[in-house]
Amino acid sequence: MKRLFHTAHIYMIVGVISGLYYREITKLNDFTGDTQLGVVHTHLLALGMLFFLGVLALEKLFTLSAEKKLFDWFFWVYNAGLALTVLMMTIHGTQTVLGAKTSAAISGIAGLGHIVLTVGLILFFVTLGKRIPSAKETEQG
Repeated sequence: MKRLFHTAHIYMIVGVISGLYYREITKLNDFTGDTQLGVVHTHLLALGMLFFLGVLALEKLFTLSAEKKLFDWFFWVYNAGLALTVLMMTIHGTQTVLGAKTSAAISGIAGLGHIVLTVGLILFFVTLGKRIPSAKETEQG
């Protein structure tokens, strides 16, 4: 459970810092247009901090980590997907603010990050589904 708490806490810190980065880099460059940097902090706070606080509550209720291998796969795959997605959004957004040309590879890697994130979500729901008691088990217990 501490691992989930620390993960949520780290996403909170990085999310707040990314919001500060967005504000300062756009101010320093007199940038007023749209950039992906504007939603990086939202992704980190929602898909990182809030999501893992929810997982922490579900861990308390259903002991998700009892499905050790599956839970570990979910944890690492989800985090890898979110990290890759946010990193590519940050790179793309920074290039936009600086007026640099953005490579199509950035979008491709961001798409890969979304795919990995989706696999992580699937693993999460499989883990949760295995830990929620069936109606038959509920009646017996």
